[in-house]
Amino acid sequence: MQTSQHTLVSVRQLSKYFGKETALDAINLTIHANEVVALLGENGAGKTTTISTLLGQLRPDVGEVLVFNHKPGHWAAKQQMGVMLQSAALPDNVTVIEQLRLFASYYPNSLPLDYVLKTALLTDLTNRKVQTLSGGQKQRLLFAMAIIGNPRLVILDEPTVGLDATARREFWTCIRTLAANGTSVLLTTHYLEEADALSDRIVVLSKGRVVAEGIPADIKARLGGKCIRFRSTHAIANIESLLPDVQVQRRGDYIELISATPEAHLYALLASGGNVQDLTVTGISLEDAFLHLTQTPHTNIQTIQEKSA
Repeated sequence: MQTSQHTLVSVRQLSKYFGKETALDAINLTIHANEVVALLGENGAGKTTTISTLLGQLRPDVGEVLVFNHKPGHWAAKQQMGVMLQSAALPDNVTVIEQLRLFASYYPNSLPLDYVLKTALLTDLTNRKVQTLSGGQKQRLLFAMAIIGNPRLVILDEPTVGLDATARREFWTCIRTLAANGTSVLLTTHYLEEADALSDRIVVLSKGRVVAEGIPADIKARLGGKCIRFRSTHAIANIESLLPDVQVQRRGDYIELISATPEAHLYALLASGGNVQDLTVTGISLEDAFLHLTQTPHTNIQTIQEKSA
């Protein structure tokens, strides 16, 4: 998607403390017009604190935050934002169209109901009671409520958590349609495939700090090389001794390593005498990059933008 350099959200050196705990440590974040930004991080990384600050629910302890050139929580900023949080209650005994008509009445320039229903894939469910909707359908209704005010920016906090694969991909269609029509999106998700499929740019948080930022391809390319995955009678310690320059980790029954010289490392593995089974060599995935970034000491990490500067 073609993005504009017009800045909707500007976060500069934002820090937030809860007692002695540092929730956010001097983070920088921008969101431009016409882009989808995925904010990734393990539990406790600072994603929810960041969103709460953008919404004006928390005040920065240090730094500056501007949303549409206003302080977070200002009415002029709220009028241009739509929000879908992780937990939200819906009344059971109303229909989809009744709920959307109610929310449309809150805004002076709400979107046409037909457009909202089509974007949220709810056209065939207008007269259904909320209590009869599936989990995925309720999520799409919450999405419709977030966009009906014609926002320039929509914040989606874990919008597909708990959905099955079919419902999740239906929701992806909703997000793509919204973004294609020019609305910017800030998305948090634990599904890295989702971030890879939807986002123009990814920001990775770890322990309250931004440890990487860039387009998905750049974040994956940062590791370089290939991912070697296999089962083996080798112990992890033996492989680490055999390949001291490679980060080795176990995932379930498999051993994985990221290699910049996969041919040499494969030769060493196969020549070592250990039993190697189910061997695959693939390109770096976003999950590989995410795990590497969030498990590496921060002192050794630079953001992609800093490295390219």
